[in-house]
Amino acid sequence: MELKYVGPKPIISHTGIEFDNNKEDKYVYLNIAVQLIKALNHEYFEDKVYTYEASTKRLEKDELFDELKKICPNINTLVEKQNHDIEEEIEHDLKRAQENSVLSEENKEVLYNNINIMRDYLIQRSINKSVYYCVIYALADMLKKDHINYIVAPLFQKFAHVLHSVQGSLKRQKTPIETAVDVFKKDNGLFVKLKVINK
Repeated sequence: MELKYVGPKPIISHTGIEFDNNKEDKYVYLNIAVQLIKALNHEYFEDKVYTYEASTKRLEKDELFDELKKICPNINTLVEKQNHDIEEEIEHDLKRAQENSVLSEENKEVLYNNINIMRDYLIQRSINKSVYYCVIYALADMLKKDHINYIVAPLFQKFAHVLHSVQGSLKRQKTPIETAVDVFKKDNGLFVKLKVINK
């Protein structure tokens, strides 16, 4: 199994393959999500504020994978299942392309070939997404279990995306947890704050 960046979401049709740059590969957020877990993974004392200087140095590929195995011990099973699921989805899309009653035979063949060309790309994106959400769920569980009231991070797109994902995960808990995201300015810098209302 390999985790690697592939690119934004492909839009596959009988006219070609385009990419939706608004739907980035979740791989780009894995480093930040893992570093947040590393920063929060320690003992807490009531009424104490903890500060962690996020490193601008990204975790190396091997180090990232080692951390992922600690966070998601079932990572290999997760990847195998996701690989199986996306393969089934691709096969379904290929069948639909062949059975399409609107397209000409030539266009059906083009669509079929375009889906096939993107097979490895689609599989890798799907695996990256499932591993990313494994980390997000672990991060959400940590916030809940340790009664962490808030996280403040620099207002960079990757931090904001990860915190938004955590917010979504907390809302989808069996017992939903209320959260709020605020953006504020301090010392000429912009920050994002995820508030967790633990009851």
